[in-house]
Amino acid sequence: MLEAKNITKSYSGHLIINGVDVQLEPGQISVMIGPSGSGKTTLLKLLAMLETPDTGTISIDGTQYSFPSPPNQNPVKPWPKVTVVFQQLFLWPHLTILQNMTLPLTAGRREASKEKLESLIELFDMSQFIYRYPNESSLGQRQRAALVRALLLEPEYLLLDEITSSLDVEQVAIILTHLKDLAAQGIGILTITHLLHFAHQAADRVIFMDHGEIIEQGGKEVLDAPKQERVQRFFSVIEAAS
Repeated sequence: MLEAKNITKSYSGHLIINGVDVQLEPGQISVMIGPSGSGKTTLLKLLAMLETPDTGTISIDGTQYSFPSPPNQNPVKPWPKVTVVFQQLFLWPHLTILQNMTLPLTAGRREASKEKLESLIELFDMSQFIYRYPNESSLGQRQRAALVRALLLEPEYLLLDEITSSLDVEQVAIILTHLKDLAAQGIGILTITHLLHFAHQAADRVIFMDHGEIIEQGGKEVLDAPKQERVQRFFSVIEAAS
């Protein structure tokens, strides 16, 4: 289990994450929803320890990290056990799509089977553009590349930041199926999304975040019949606009 308790994070005196408690269970897909600027991406960075919480604890399969850390002690980063795919994607412009996907394996002195790489390329229909450079590829193609790059690392916890935002309906369906397959293999997944239909289809657990706090969390009932007025209002606005 990946568990955070009472974690906080401030930038320049501005509180971004305020006393958040969250759990990510192996074999479950958790979906995080909330307005822009609510702290969702920052929370992913903290859970992966790409950034350090100001206070609180993070426990990853029994290994606990407390913050602030003791002097002269830098916690060991949990990568690639915990792997993040960000909305910005972070692809190297001078490398082809294929080179971008396999580079972290080289950096981490890891190997992925040729069969696994080829199966992912086929699954996400990438064979026509893997030798292109990122600036020669569409945003949806680059998103697929970033996701495959993460999957090749075989993480135990996969954190996704709006990974479906620029994909067509078919690709969203493929990713949904693959995420469910990964969860069935015991991988814990946390994905940020603004697509309520995708959330309905994917979620074992729903987390609603606003102003750096988790306002409500639970099963799919959070989507269908939220208890908190702020969550009800958010979904009402979305439904009115759709």
